[in-house]
Amino acid sequence: MTASASAGKIALINGQLADPERDTLAPGGVLVDGDMLRDAGAQVTAANAGSDAQVIDCKGKVISPGLIDMRAFLGEPGAGHRETIATASAAAANGGITTILAMPDTNPPVDGSAAVQFVLQRARETACVRVLPGAALTKGLAGAELAEFGLLREAGAAAFTNGYKSVRSSQVMRRALTYARDFDALIIHQCEDPDLARSGVMNEGELATRLGLAGVPPEAETIILDRDMRLVAMTGARYHAALVTNVLSLDVIAKAKAAGLPVTCGISINHLTLNEADIGDYRTYLKLSPPLRAEDERMALVQALADGLIDVIVSDHNPQDVEVKNVPFAEAEFGATGLETMLAAGLRLVHAGQISLPKLIAAMSLRPAQILQLPQGRLAAGAPADIIVFDPDEPFVVVPEELHSRSRNTPFDEARLQGKVSLTMVGGSMVLRDGALV
Repeated sequence: MTASASAGKIALINGQLADPERDTLAPGGVLVDGDMLRDAGAQVTAANAGSDAQVIDCKGKVISPGLIDMRAFLGEPGAGHRETIATASAAAANGGITTILAMPDTNPPVDGSAAVQFVLQRARETACVRVLPGAALTKGLAGAELAEFGLLREAGAAAFTNGYKSVRSSQVMRRALTYARDFDALIIHQCEDPDLARSGVMNEGELATRLGLAGVPPEAETIILDRDMRLVAMTGARYHAALVTNVLSLDVIAKAKAAGLPVTCGISINHLTLNEADIGDYRTYLKLSPPLRAEDERMALVQALADGLIDVIVSDHNPQDVEVKNVPFAEAEFGATGLETMLAAGLRLVHAGQISLPKLIAAMSLRPAQILQLPQGRLAAGAPADIIVFDPDEPFVVVPEELHSRSRNTPFDEARLQGKVSLTMVGGSMVLRDGALV
């Protein structure tokens, strides 16, 4: 990470602590000493912070662990015209995200040690948040030959994924899971049968028919997910379904967890807060993969999140050029930006009474940290001082030109959201203060 404003000992007082470990929201503060948390709770006040501490009054705002995004495309190497590690990290800091797992779908793909080291080096030089490289599951992301798991893990790969492509071959996936088990590595997989989804551009159903667009059936996701669960049962490897977006897939995940398999799953903020009807008049910024589902499916996903069946919320940040979005819907590229709006969009669920604030924060911090085996995601003595402060009620309108990402194709264009981050701290250093990058 690049150098930022570090104040040594900092006391954040007079806030509301959103503690995902204890599932509580209560008055209090946190005491930061260097790059670690020394204390958190009601006992942290200006009076007992110590004369050497910088005291920041949070004025009733929420204090929580920094968010961890397990799915984001950062552009480098090879796609800096869409995004760079520097611009993505600025967007992340502004949105309260302190750690990003970078997808390997770059040019060239992150399928060798040199590419992993390049991402880490670029992050040290230009990023203001933590960047973890996700390494390719297969060489060239082609789905045929496994990447060198051992060498990639030694180089610093945090997880193995084929990015936005599914592995078609069951044999290749079985081998990948076997090797991952031997290295205690995490496999993250986007489940989509490429034959069923080949020409589809939105959710299959009545609306797609009315719009004259080819649909992707939910079975395209669930068939591959069900196959993977059977392979996990064979191998015992740790497996994370990158995006689960329909009730058929929820049933598969529920059965796998009930059977005790080492399985977790994620959902994008888009699928939790938007549905296929939001596509409206062929809005290409909402052309996503997997596609947005119907409203009843969205509500089922929200309930699964509230029940703890869905573990993680991700931004699914996949910026695209204006040129590939300002075309007919069927011809547009899949993907949208999301780092800067993930928290605020998620707060829609809190304001609607569909999920508590601590549970939302847990899905964006504690659970990703546990799955990736990171020490972050907690408000506890000894935890890394990755902290954010935000006002969950502060309204704002999403103006694409004001976003920090290099590409501005947000699905929340001109949306009215609530929840502004005023302070972001990474390893005890303030990278955002009073809503401005430091």
